[in-house]
Amino acid sequence: MNTPKTQVFDALKSRRAIKQFDAEHVMSEADELDLLSLAILSPTAFNIQHWRFVVVNDAELRAQIREVAWDQAQVTDSSLFIVMTADTKAWSKQPERYWKEAPQGVQDFMLPAIKDYYEGKPQVQRDECMRSLGIAAQTLMLSAQAKGYESCPMDGFDFDTVAKLIKLPEDHVIGLFVAIGKGTAEPHPRGGQLSLDQVVVKNHF
Repeated sequence: MNTPKTQVFDALKSRRAIKQFDAEHVMSEADELDLLSLAILSPTAFNIQHWRFVVVNDAELRAQIREVAWDQAQVTDSSLFIVMTADTKAWSKQPERYWKEAPQGVQDFMLPAIKDYYEGKPQVQRDECMRSLGIAAQTLMLSAQAKGYESCPMDGFDFDTVAKLIKLPEDHVIGLFVAIGKGTAEPHPRGGQLSLDQVVVKNHF
């Protein structure tokens, strides 16, 4: 019996970074909305939800991005192409929004804690963005897999040029791309999975 739990396990096991997509396939608006709606359920520190998902559906802009992304076909051929960005200053922009439905006691604790954690700490602000973008990207890719799509996380591109192309605000950062679509080729066998005893450390090194 294929239960929701086993479906999650199947998506985890079958997800691969796919490089070849059907450029003619058009994702439905409903599927795109589903994937983005699932992505925003991803966790963020202090619930500040600082990701900003730049969905690039303009063909000319995609072509320009592909030129500075090692000519990788996923940029133009995927059905859904997202530049994963985050607002490094989201912690300071009406932070009461993030806890408006929480009990007053929780709000009274969390809002000063947000300020204490982030204020005057640009490295912390950036690091939290990158952590959150990684989690959201995985959420997108696993959700896509569960819906019958394939995906590819990407960081092989000129970050500065892409930032200019998408008119990235100065207080935002780019983490990676996520390309989603219908794959046209089977992935190669996994390149070489390390064993658990090589990557799991208990208590200390």
